[in-house]
Amino acid sequence: MTTVNGYAARPSVRAGEVARLHIATTAPRFHVDFYRWGAEPQHAGHVEWPGRASSPGRFDADWQWPAYEFLVPPEWRSGVYIAVLGTERASGTPTLDAREGRILLVVTPSPPSGRGILYKVPTFTYQAYNMAGGGCLYSASQVTTCRPGGGVGGPVKGLPDAYDLSSPRQTFAHWDAPFTAWMERNRIEADYCTDLDLHEGLFLHDGYRLLVAAGHDEYWSADLRRHVTAFRDAGGHIANFGANTCWWRVDVATDGTGLSCDKFPPGAPADTDPDSSYGCPDHWWESEPENALLGVSYRNGGGHWDGTRASQGFIVTDAGHWAFSGTELRTGDSLGHGGALIGYECDGAAYEYDTAGRPRPTGQDGTPKDFEILGIAELPPDWNFAAREPMPSPQAATLGVFTAGGTVFTAATTDWARLLATDPQVAAVTRNVITRLS
Repeated sequence: MTTVNGYAARPSVRAGEVARLHIATTAPRFHVDFYRWGAEPQHAGHVEWPGRASSPGRFDADWQWPAYEFLVPPEWRSGVYIAVLGTERASGTPTLDAREGRILLVVTPSPPSGRGILYKVPTFTYQAYNMAGGGCLYSASQVTTCRPGGGVGGPVKGLPDAYDLSSPRQTFAHWDAPFTAWMERNRIEADYCTDLDLHEGLFLHDGYRLLVAAGHDEYWSADLRRHVTAFRDAGGHIANFGANTCWWRVDVATDGTGLSCDKFPPGAPADTDPDSSYGCPDHWWESEPENALLGVSYRNGGGHWDGTRASQGFIVTDAGHWAFSGTELRTGDSLGHGGALIGYECDGAAYEYDTAGRPRPTGQDGTPKDFEILGIAELPPDWNFAAREPMPSPQAATLGVFTAGGTVFTAATTDWARLLATDPQVAAVTRNVITRLS
């Protein structure tokens, strides 16, 4: 069977500019159909090229496959586009989550677009879990982004999600596609970018009021964090509908084509679990706790990776807060309990209970003292917990909000996007946050 596979030289491109795709096949000719993935997949373009063969490479070096240049039409609006590769012209809507023959391409805005919302696609995290070439950042300290995969179109490390077997967890199909589809069905207009764009200092100075992310945004560079922090400090708002966010620090190659991450303590045995270890060079929390930016950290939460978990939701601590407007939730009710909203990974703040029995942040972990815990979910003992400082509070997911220049909202669980289409209360909170902050 003749196959076609490929990758983009860069995961993003502006409309009206050239995208360089690297594609290999033994077929004499092949087709590429482009789809914009929103409320519904929309066919956006087609091209046919002569095929050229090339061999797969390793995970840590540029595969150097044959290059093809595609001029992105200037009328393409910002969004996530999937290039579907095949030896025959595509008919009907293709499956998004194929393990080969797919390339993710984010069309970024040509400012000023006039939109107030910027959505970030976490390509660093997707490349960290990409197993093309036999390795990833869980088996090596360095990977190339010049290989198939990285959101779509490649093998992925990780256990299947018992709540959604249609796609692997660390993919665009699993996290971002349902969230962005919900936004567009609800007529919430946004522009799109990648973390590489923000790492390079693009877009955050272009008048956006709100930066949105969802799902699993685990790997951040120092420049990415510095630019997002500056955006917040200047009054920009952040809505993070995910968790395990900004957990590992990555260094990005000068040309953006590689990532490296030093996870293991010096002299650690090969079977060391870095999440459970101290002295890991690229643990954000050990040098500059991510709580200062986001209010929460995975080290105060935890993960349940394999199979189903005890169904948990957030116990609402202040139903009068604007985030819960229209939900009909009362203080003490559970948000998302029926859909196992808490997990598969979640973030939290160190906390204590005040005289009224309400959880408040201690600030011991770097969480701002004005972080307001809107919902809390203590985690059962059968979860996986990371290393952390000695703290009196147990691990718990903490839904919350604080203001430091701009306002930061954190949903504190990876699975928020999964419930958007089925849980009206989760959808209402999402709408409240995006509407108010944008």
